[in-house]
Amino acid sequence: MEVIYNDNHLIVVNKSPGEIVQGDKTGDEPLVETLKKWIKEKYAKPGNVFCGVVHRLDRPVGGLVIFAKTSKALSRLNEMFRNGDVHKTYWALTRNLPAEPAGELKGYIRTIEKSNKSLYSLTPKEGYKEARLRYRVLGSLDRYHLIEVELLTGRKHQIRVQLASIGCPIKGDLKYGDKRSNPDGSISLLAHHIEFVHPVSKEKISLTAPLPADPLWQAAGALKKH
Repeated sequence: MEVIYNDNHLIVVNKSPGEIVQGDKTGDEPLVETLKKWIKEKYAKPGNVFCGVVHRLDRPVGGLVIFAKTSKALSRLNEMFRNGDVHKTYWALTRNLPAEPAGELKGYIRTIEKSNKSLYSLTPKEGYKEARLRYRVLGSLDRYHLIEVELLTGRKHQIRVQLASIGCPIKGDLKYGDKRSNPDGSISLLAHHIEFVHPVSKEKISLTAPLPADPLWQAAGALKKH
């Protein structure tokens, strides 16, 4: 577990693909429990350790996740997420190039919990919630394209569904239309950057996830620097 930011009220970690943020039916230890153990050991805390889940990342996705270390921070962060005051930017690698180099996607998503899959519609439907994001193409490698995504709403599998809807499924994402899985079971989507005003100190926080060691991600990062 890689800690990116840590203070008295919150902690931000770089989640590895394959880890779960919160407990699920698999019974695997979630990141929130690993974090509680880490905090307890690091600070020699007696009794139960408070660690609140503020938001989630899909299991095959890596990148930045915020956790609250106090109830005050948890309630304020929850409100900030509801109000859109936490700005999250993702990087995705796709095999196909969008028709337009930049744009805003707007549609409607309904999650089917039984199959752990989200359905997508371009028009409003009963049981569907609005989903919006902005994207721009940052550059292209020989076979893949690096797309930056800014989430404007936070629906389950939203980036995966909406990029697939324009013919650009994320590399390794068999669930939403890619042809081949990644060897490690991940999908090539990274919660790359997060920006917000600290819920207690009011300091501006701006954090960037380190790129995965995978050569393709490293090549994509070098592409962005140029």
